[in-house]
Amino acid sequence: MIAFVRGNFIDKTPARVIVDVNGVGYDLQISLNTYSTIANKESGLLYTYLHLFENGQTMYGFADVAEKEMFLQLISVSGVGATTARMMLSGMKPEEISRAIIQGNTKVLESIKGIGKKSAERLIVELKDKFGKQALENPLAGLAVQSVDTDAINALVALGISRLMAENAIKKVIQTNPNIALEDIIKQALKSL
Repeated sequence: MIAFVRGNFIDKTPARVIVDVNGVGYDLQISLNTYSTIANKESGLLYTYLHLFENGQTMYGFADVAEKEMFLQLISVSGVGATTARMMLSGMKPEEISRAIIQGNTKVLESIKGIGKKSAERLIVELKDKFGKQALENPLAGLAVQSVDTDAINALVALGISRLMAENAIKKVIQTNPNIALEDIIKQALKSL
């Protein structure tokens, strides 16, 4: 499985990007959120998901892990396909979708093109408990964890620190200094443990 691609953005539109990775061009379908992140960049890294179906395959690209994870959660719901999930992520940020689902707000979900009342209700029924549980287990999830935060937490966990302790330490460091670099987040978190 291809987890990510890093290369030059050859051709960008609000719906897709072609990434040149050492002479191989990957055609990735993207959301408007991802497009707004890469619009002014010439190169970069996009997390990927390869969607295989009977008559072909499509690769989707995401600017961050949170968007990819939300995409995977959305397509796990019966009746929500990859195209609908991409449309949802074009209409709302992952944390907004998560908040709407946790709060049971069908009106917000229905405001997205392609999501009717039944689809909104199905999303809430199938994902509300999962998102609510994730928010309880991971207090940072509700704060729209950036990939730097996630990387720092994963680094501390890899060093043998419990996830909860790592999350709390990272949260404290970031609250006191929001623009801190990844390495410094990890160092300060280790000092506070």
